Parts: sequence; C-alpha cells; structure tokens
Amino acid sequence: MTNLEQVQPSQPIQSRFPASLPEPWLNQWNELLEKQTPVERVAWAMENLPGNFVLSSSFGIQSAVMLHMMTQVDPNIPVIVTDTGHLFPETYQFIDELTDKLNLNLQVYSAKQSASWQLARYGEQWNQGEDELKRYNQLNKVEPLERGLTELQAGTWFSGIRRQQSEHRAGLSVVSILRGRFKVHPIIDWTNRDVHQYLTKHGLPYHPLWDQGYVSVGDTHSTRPLTADMDESDTRFNGMQRECGLHTDGGGI
Repeated sequence: MTNLEQVQPSQPIQSRFPASLPEPWLNQWNELLEKQTPVERVAWAMENLPGNFVLSSSFGIQSAVMLHMMTQVDPNIPVIVTDTGHLFPETYQFIDELTDKLNLNLQVYSAKQSASWQLARYGEQWNQGEDELKRYNQLNKVEPLERGLTELQAGTWFSGIRRQQSEHRAGLSVVSILRGRFKVHPIIDWTNRDVHQYLTKHGLPYHPLWDQGYVSVGDTHSTRPLTADMDESDTRFNGMQRECGLHTDGGGI
C-alpha cells in the first residue's frame, strides 16, 4: 500500500543541483525514487533539482491530491493552469473552490488569441482531424504552459499524472527532462484507490463532474462521461488522442 502520510510544512529547501548533469544520473535517480513515497520524492526533488519550482494542474477529477500535497511542502508554490476558454463551468468553480481552500498561488495562462477569435479565424479545430486538433492543443495548452514556466523561471515543474491513466503515461519515470526542464511525477505509481484514500483522509473533493460519470475532464467540446461501452481513453477527443501535448514533445499523441 502506498504511504499516504501527510506532508508537514518545512523550511525552504536549498537546491544542491550541480552546474552540469552527467547523463547516467537520470537512470540512477529514478532507480532510487521508484522505492520512495511521493512525499520523499518531492523532498528529494527540491533538494537536488534546480529551482524555481512550479506545479502545473488541470484542476481535473483528482487534482486536489497534488495541490494539497505540494502546498503542504511549499504553501506559496506557483500553480499554473492553462485556460482554453472552453472549460466546463464546474471546472472554473472547482478552481475557485480549491484556490480558496488551499490558498493557492494561482497563475492563469491562456492563448494570446481569445477563444472567440480563434473560433472565427480557424473554426472548430477539434472537429477538423488530428492535425488541427494538435494545432489547437499547441496554441491553447502547450504554448501558454511554456510561457508560464518561462516567465516564472522554472527549472523544475511538478505534475500529478499517473501511469494508470494512459498507455503513454505507463512508460513514464518519476523524474524526466521535457522541453529543457526537469519534470517530476510524485504520484506516478499511484492507483485510483491510493488517490481515493488520500482525498478521503484529507477531506478533499473530486471535481464536481465526477458524480456525473466523468473520469477525465478537459474542454467542453471534447470531453464525455464514461459509459459501459467505452474505454477511459474514449472520453477525450473521441478517442483520437489521450495526450494534449503538455506531457509529450509535441501536440499530442
């Protein structure tokens, strides 16, 4: 069973990251981190990887886990959310709820063109095939996130993705390098049961749409609740893509 201990707030940790990274270190680090708890992984990353540290969040179904865990370690850690302009009303309400509950240092980033302007210029890109969907994701998710990480001068960013969520994520390690930054997945090996136990223990909510059958929540135009005849991957983008590009080198897979 995964250790679900509560993180105790601590003094700011000073990074000991060296000026250069020998290539074999990454594999050695992940061998070590696979044996550690999420709390230990966070502490290790903050001691050994370069700052500034940033947490990205989709404010999806189970996002309260990482938001709570990380703010117990660093209450002021910047939390980046990318607003496409097409989120569910419940998602905006969930963002407000968790921001108030956890006193989040919320940093909202959006595409440089508004959702309405994009729709007038490009049409419904999510209905125009996979290439246009990738362009939509690049414009509305990847570019705003990267801009946010750059403006916040992030050397390391944390994410709450898990191996159980998709075929691509099943192959991810605790620590990786993506688009020139270190990326850390503290709960990468957690099961849905681990997530539920953590949320229950700390009195944290699921996304409001969980009760309506949603197992993953993104934009209103490309998210559906799970039904008996569907796989979880079918609930996003009509099964065309599971990744929007944030966690891959590109615009989705």
